[in-house]
Amino acid sequence: MYGKAISGCVLGAVVLLGAAMPVRADDDAALRAKAQAIHDRVIAIDTHVDIPTSFASPAYDPGRDNAPPVLVDIPKMEKGGLDGVFFIVYVPQTKRDPAGESAAISKAFAKFAAIHRMTDDQDTDRIGLATSAADVRRLNDEGRKIALIGIENGFVVDHHPEILDIYYELGARYFGLVHNGHNDLADSAQPKESLGDKPNDEGGEHHGLSPMGEAVVRRCNDLGIMVDVSHAAKSTTLAAIALSRAPVIASHSSVHALRAHPRNMDDETMKALAAKGGVIQIVAFDDYLHEVPKAKHKARGEAAKRLGLTSLEAFFDASDETKAEFQKISDELDAQYPRATVSDLADHIDYAVKLVGIDHVGIASDFQGGGGIQGWREAGETFNVTLELVRRGYSEAEIAKLWGGNILRVMDEVEAARKQTSMQAE
Repeated sequence: MYGKAISGCVLGAVVLLGAAMPVRADDDAALRAKAQAIHDRVIAIDTHVDIPTSFASPAYDPGRDNAPPVLVDIPKMEKGGLDGVFFIVYVPQTKRDPAGESAAISKAFAKFAAIHRMTDDQDTDRIGLATSAADVRRLNDEGRKIALIGIENGFVVDHHPEILDIYYELGARYFGLVHNGHNDLADSAQPKESLGDKPNDEGGEHHGLSPMGEAVVRRCNDLGIMVDVSHAAKSTTLAAIALSRAPVIASHSSVHALRAHPRNMDDETMKALAAKGGVIQIVAFDDYLHEVPKAKHKARGEAAKRLGLTSLEAFFDASDETKAEFQKISDELDAQYPRATVSDLADHIDYAVKLVGIDHVGIASDFQGGGGIQGWREAGETFNVTLELVRRGYSEAEIAKLWGGNILRVMDEVEAARKQTSMQAE
């Protein structure tokens, strides 16, 4: 998600670069027609799209086709056949003191409000808020696009798991335990030295989940919120999977065996996730799909810092001139060091499917948080993913599971676990 610091958030924020993915020689008319028919029938859900607090305001109206850096809006969803999106309530990890914690909660409420501006006040005939898998199916049947809400970074609970009740009422249906940097709930896959985090090879801070983190997992189960382990350390992930009564998800992660990045999941962890009924949502994030040269990271990071583009809000609020300058630099860097492709994304999907089965794999973009690759640079290019899956021989039933069926199944199971708990309490 955005906030991957200079090393990984702003660095990939503009993925509107380069030419559209060329049609390959084997993409004949019949293959494309078959893929388009499948794409039109399945419910395609992207489980991770970041937003600034200016979302659904005059500066960023999701009802119109916005210029970059907006990679997801309703016209782009309509063009690309992207049916549903988990819009993310994200705050970066900062110092864990009262000021930092209060600011995190305030930012979270601001982003909830921004999403509700879209679904409650604008374009309600074109998009609606879903709080259950049944809502997703109903909105799809009505021909409307679907907005869902996920939370990224448990820092927003401020030592009070009961605040999850409020987030649930506002529509949150998954909860990411941690982001970059340890918090009071759990250890992160990427500790922040600047915050004094203890390295994971030394046990991290909590050796996985803290007692408060365990309480949060239980409360998520009680409420019917999916527990999300993307960004979590392996110790955290395995502890959360073991503790949770319901399936757990990784909302935007990729395969460690193909790209040895700390954010990616190894075979042991994917197998544990699947054994509990969970899903790994393979993410279209350049650095998680293949190795990005350090020179590219450094050049883009230096440019972002020089231009003041050090957060999602700063990027969206920048002048047109600043955005254009950063895009030009990004164009040049992407020409020199090409981004991963839709084929690379499919390689990770293939690996995960062969390892844990078709029922436990899904798809995410991380658009506006650093995600975007050649062929799937914004929501309007979503069909290209389905085309690649058809090219590789996936059936319509399998593609339906990858694009939305699996995450909807998990939502149903998490909701059922909540209802069972409620009935037992009565």
